[in-house]
Amino acid sequence: MTHPRISRRIGSIAESATLAVDAKAKALKAQGRPVIGFGAGEPDFPTPDYIVEAAVAACRDPKWHRYTPAGGLPELKTAIAEKTFRDSGYQVDASQVMVTNGGKQALYNAFATILDPGDEVLLPAPYWTTYPESIRLAGGVPVEIMTDESTGFRTSVAQLEQHLTPATKVLVFVSPSNPTGAVYSPAEVEAIGQWAVEKGLWVVTDEIYEHLVYGDAEFASMPTLVPEIADRCIVANGVAKTYAMTGWRVGWLVAPQDVIKAATNLQSHATSNVANVSQIAALAAVSGDLSAVDEMKIAFDRRRQTITKMLNEIDGIVCPEPEGAFYVYPSVKGVLGRDIRGKVANNSAELAALILDEVEVAVVPGEAFGTQGYIRLSYALGDDDLIEGISRIQDLLK
Repeated sequence: MTHPRISRRIGSIAESATLAVDAKAKALKAQGRPVIGFGAGEPDFPTPDYIVEAAVAACRDPKWHRYTPAGGLPELKTAIAEKTFRDSGYQVDASQVMVTNGGKQALYNAFATILDPGDEVLLPAPYWTTYPESIRLAGGVPVEIMTDESTGFRTSVAQLEQHLTPATKVLVFVSPSNPTGAVYSPAEVEAIGQWAVEKGLWVVTDEIYEHLVYGDAEFASMPTLVPEIADRCIVANGVAKTYAMTGWRVGWLVAPQDVIKAATNLQSHATSNVANVSQIAALAAVSGDLSAVDEMKIAFDRRRQTITKMLNEIDGIVCPEPEGAFYVYPSVKGVLGRDIRGKVANNSAELAALILDEVEVAVVPGEAFGTQGYIRLSYALGDDDLIEGISRIQDLLK
């Protein structure tokens, strides 16, 4: 009897499309090619100095050279609980907090802890590439709920109700959204939260872009607006986007105590504690003020308006102005099938490849996020690169 070399479970996982695009762009840059990458959601700002200095001091302190509790440093868990109340009005105890190796491990731990094989998870699309893979790894079944620009890429209670079955256990709720930048109003958040309570569902809500909202948009945390959901709500968050700390790998879960205990047991066997130096840096970040993200927001808001305007000047592209995060998600359906320098792209994946080949600009195709006919561009890159990159796309598609 022969067995497959790679397990079916792991062999079925798709590579992270956003990281793949970013890696390809960086590899081409290393070859001396003038590639501009709109792929990864990574602020172009350095981590603030006071956070770096806290990490430097931790490196020199021998007590951080040893194992620490698998679920996070007690002082960091306390600080995260305090930060959660400060920033979203959700009051929790440190015993409801678990520190993870970035937001991805937070999500993996969450789904692994509450899902059994066959449990269905309502997943509004477009979605971040990691959600469905984490759900499947836990044995769950992602149930995609399609949205588009006609609803601002937001789902509704009526649409969620249509996909509810006896096997439905969890709703994934994300606002502000990656990849679309959509932000649900407080009224919409409350309505969906109340519906989840009535149906007895768990909600896994990703709040990592909580501070990146623009114009009249307003971030709202579901367990704050709907306290009844708290016993079945898991909040994922982290320092990556707010403090320009993507490489430090610190995220967290806020959840009921029994979930935290079970997820900590899992992490104790998977990775043990998050690197102590990174945890001390995160402690400095969440204990400090929000001046760093306030400065970044000014730049992101300016770039948001610039990239939206420039993309909408291209015949065949329709780009809604995002209200949060740092992504645009334009429709490119009007470009598909068109002759482009003697070539034709029949879907957004082919178009993304064509753009990279012809003008050396890296974007992520909508197929990675569950919807064909769109591309995602991050505007968390320098203004000059942004304008140059979109100008190249304009020249290609004019």
